[in-house]
Amino acid sequence: MSLSEFLHMGGYAPYVWPSYGIAALVLWWNLWVPARRLRQVRARLRRRLRREEASR
Repeated sequence: MSLSEFLHMGGYAPYVWPSYGIAALVLWWNLWVPARRLRQVRARLRRRLRREEASR
């Protein structure tokens, strides 16, 4: 099997490659969103801790 045949996917390339792209996007999103949320929560906790320490 040549690279060209592989990329052509037996005529199904217009369906296969977008599916791979969408799957990769979903996997990336499922990693990125929780990481972003964790950074936000940590920042909020740091701000709260600074406020509580300043009020003592």
